Amino acid sequence: MSSSTFYSSLNEQLAGLLSGERDWLANTANASALLFMELEDINWAGFYFLHGDELRLGPFQGKPACTRIPVGTGVCGTAVATGESQLVEDVHQFPGHIACDAVSASEVVIPLYDGERCLGVLDIDSPSVARFAAEDLAGLQEFARVLLDATDLSGA
Repeated sequence: MSSSTFYSSLNEQLAGLLSGERDWLANTANASALLFMELEDINWAGFYFLHGDELRLGPFQGKPACTRIPVGTGVCGTAVATGESQLVEDVHQFPGHIACDAVSASEVVIPLYDGERCLGVLDIDSPSVARFAAEDLAGLQEFARVLLDATDLSGA
């Protein structure tokens, strides 16, 4: 199956899963579970939400994680500080990487926005170097858009 077909199917699954539900906690919990179930070769999938100048851990699937990340620190904090998605082939080469799980080798982080306001990030880790490609980033950015369109994240 091609990447575009896979992500189209994944995003349809997400839309169906979220249909009729706007609660941020329920939707981000189910979104992280769907990612963890469907994406191959990952060891963590979840969310961090912005509170002041730090990201706080939200729903996730995987090993226990860092609970707070300062904006501008690590891959997640950099995504918030720059307002740009981060596709990191080798996290051990990323300046200031935070090793919540020493097994993680690559990472993709997508900032979640409501208009101009950053709400947090979607974070996915893999134990394999260069696990994520541009096609994964595009598919996961669409996944985030489906989630944002279906969810009221104002209480996150």
